[in-house]
Amino acid sequence: MLAGLAGKAMLIAAGAGLGRASYAALERLAPGGRETWTRTNHRGEPVSLLSGPALAISAASSAALGAPAGMRAASLVSGLGAGAVGVYDDIVGQRADQRADKGFAGHLGALREGRVTSGLIKIGGVGLTGLIAAGSVAHGPLDRLVAGGVIAGTANLLNLLDLRPGRALKASVLGGVAGLGGPSGTVVAGPVGASLALLPEDLAEKTMLGDGGANAIGAILGLRLAAAGGPVWRLGALAGLTALTLASEKVSFTKVIEQTPVLREVDALGRRR
Repeated sequence: MLAGLAGKAMLIAAGAGLGRASYAALERLAPGGRETWTRTNHRGEPVSLLSGPALAISAASSAALGAPAGMRAASLVSGLGAGAVGVYDDIVGQRADQRADKGFAGHLGALREGRVTSGLIKIGGVGLTGLIAAGSVAHGPLDRLVAGGVIAGTANLLNLLDLRPGRALKASVLGGVAGLGGPSGTVVAGPVGASLALLPEDLAEKTMLGDGGANAIGAILGLRLAAAGGPVWRLGALAGLTALTLASEKVSFTKVIEQTPVLREVDALGRRR
């Protein structure tokens, strides 16, 4: 019923409304106190992290609203699950005993010392929720592992992009629009609206997504990517995501964007100078 153009437009509008309502409610309530959600951005200015859980809630809810029957639970699991462990890392990872453990190598090093970091919990949680959600699109155990990797890998990729105002949300909008076609396109229609609704505050540097928001929207986009084809498609998608993740260890995505005219202009669009 909602697979047509008009239906997807309605889902985009619903996602936008949920995004604005979720953000307004969280800004008003600020659970745990406003200082819990305040961080310093790349300019050294204070910003709120509350758009992250707002995006997780609105994107997951609107994805489930539009998803085909067999993908509704997977939409909620992937979005809310990845968002929850991301928010956990956003908050607990700021503690003095956690700040020094950065990157996958840092988390593994801490584990060898007998410490379980919030980042390692996030990595495991995103992987587990991706594996659970993958059951809605995969054919057999091996394909499920690959599909789970696509979901988790896309969640991680969006998180890697969340280094400048608006960048991750622009990527989620572009990725979501690219995935609107076909029956499974209804999964990302609502999240596109939610991303657009939260973009103005992100560009104005009043908020930032943090791991909670970036992981959540990335996991939902990953679910759509995994549903776009069969096992060979998913294997190719996982290979591409793995290559990008490995490249990020050696090459700065920010430098690549700044050195590519089209990407640089899109990245800077609407941002404070």
